[in-house]
Amino acid sequence: MATELDLADPVELGFDPDRLTRIEPYLARYVDDGLLPGWLAVVARNGRVAYAARGGQRDLEAGLPVEWTTRWRIYSMTKPVTSVAAMMLFEEGGFELTDPIARWLPEFAEPRVYAKGSGLRPYTEAAVEPIRVWHLLTHTAGLTYGFHHAHPVDEMYRAAGFEWDTPPGLDLAACSEAWAGLPLVHQPGAEWNYSVASDVLGRLVEVVSGQTLEEFFTRRILTPLGMCDTGFQVPEEELGELAAMYVARPDTGKAVRSDAFGIVGQRRPDCLSGGGGLVSTAADYHRFTRFLLGEGELDGVRLLSPRTVRLMASNHLPGHADLEAFGRPLFAEMPFDGHGFGLGFSVLEDPVKAKTLSSKGEIAWGGAASTAFWVDPEAGVSALFFTQLLPSSTHPIRQHLRRLVYSSLVA
Repeated sequence: MATELDLADPVELGFDPDRLTRIEPYLARYVDDGLLPGWLAVVARNGRVAYAARGGQRDLEAGLPVEWTTRWRIYSMTKPVTSVAAMMLFEEGGFELTDPIARWLPEFAEPRVYAKGSGLRPYTEAAVEPIRVWHLLTHTAGLTYGFHHAHPVDEMYRAAGFEWDTPPGLDLAACSEAWAGLPLVHQPGAEWNYSVASDVLGRLVEVVSGQTLEEFFTRRILTPLGMCDTGFQVPEEELGELAAMYVARPDTGKAVRSDAFGIVGQRRPDCLSGGGGLVSTAADYHRFTRFLLGEGELDGVRLLSPRTVRLMASNHLPGHADLEAFGRPLFAEMPFDGHGFGLGFSVLEDPVKAKTLSSKGEIAWGGAASTAFWVDPEAGVSALFFTQLLPSSTHPIRQHLRRLVYSSLVA
């Protein structure tokens, strides 16, 4: 098991250790108030851990505490891993970012776009251009999520069995075909809409590479990076390390156990979700953030060139727009103001507009169970937060954690 959370001297890394200690009581209050079951936080600079703390329970009912080896369902923090996989194939000449995806996924050859009507009687029109690879990487393809509850097409996704999960028995290929048969919410490239685009990207990885997404992740990314406790399922003999899942009560925000969501990670899923299927540990994902901070290299293993990582970490929205200007006002894993979007994660375009202490160029994303990460290349700072509470919009922990971290950075 990976246990690389050895602490360095925070002073040597430019942090005020007394200020860093404010993180634990802040997060502990959420546990004391019954709003979180448990949590784990890691703060690093230039790949070295300046602060790591944990609290609460990974399983409240069983009385099992959060451990450094606790397994967390990272949901959409899977998306950057899928984007790395795609960009590895891009570097190898597998495709151009401007290529229509129908070249490999023929089900997307003639996409239709919602024009008017209801989810039961939609009127559609032909797409004016094909869905391209970069549309998937940037969530501008026109795909959506059923859990948005914001558009008639979202309703159609739910009716087809796509809300928080995929229909039983459908593998990734079958899900891709089902999504292709539903209308797009907008013309490809016209807007940003958080969606199953990363799942379709995962299917593209499968077809181009000739491997399942699980095989590609394991052989090409996870094993080379030493992320030995990350995968689509937890081995049976290690299931005791998997945190239980909780949902927030709508009226109080209190954490209530959900065994229905808790099944995720306990068995191999029918659909290998490149948008949200991985389970990981703090130590493993710390290695992934080190890889991103190292511009494609970790401990002598290089998976991507620095130029490729810098391209991924650039804002690809037209005119350097932020999500507030180019995105739809719906759920996402980051605020919209001041944040653009790159090839697989958000990109901080304007810290002043975002009202944050982070640096321009920070890349970040989170997961539906309230997990989060960010990597700040300018300051060399990276951070991780883990818990297991749905939905991730319940509490403002992510932005508060940023403030606690950066107000502790003094050199």
